[in-house]
Amino acid sequence: MIIIAIFIGCILGAILGINAPMISYTYSSYLAIAIIAALDSVFGGITSVIKKNFDLKIFITGFFGNAILSILLTILGQKLNVDIYLAAIVVFVGRMFTNLGIIRRYYVDKWSKAIEKIPKKEQENKE
Repeated sequence: MIIIAIFIGCILGAILGINAPMISYTYSSYLAIAIIAALDSVFGGITSVIKKNFDLKIFITGFFGNAILSILLTILGQKLNVDIYLAAIVVFVGRMFTNLGIIRRYYVDKWSKAIEKIPKKEQENKE
């Protein structure tokens, strides 16, 4: 189900991206940090589904909360002439890689167990 949602989201994003106007350079840093924060929430949501403790309220508040906080950090950094948004990028990308590692391990274990079952079934059929 999640794969179908991701696939539909990618198709919609591609269609909207082709027809959308270009983002000006002024707002590109805000959009970039918001996208990274949103992706962090998505990977965190997938990880929590795998761990069977997903909560939609936590996901939605984290999704928008992370995006808004990261945009506010970017605004503050530009006012102070300091690249504070880099700290948010390091944290969000680090969490994304951690969550991606959890997701990868889950599916590698799942596929390994499925592959181990195939020879056992073949041996039972020969007997």
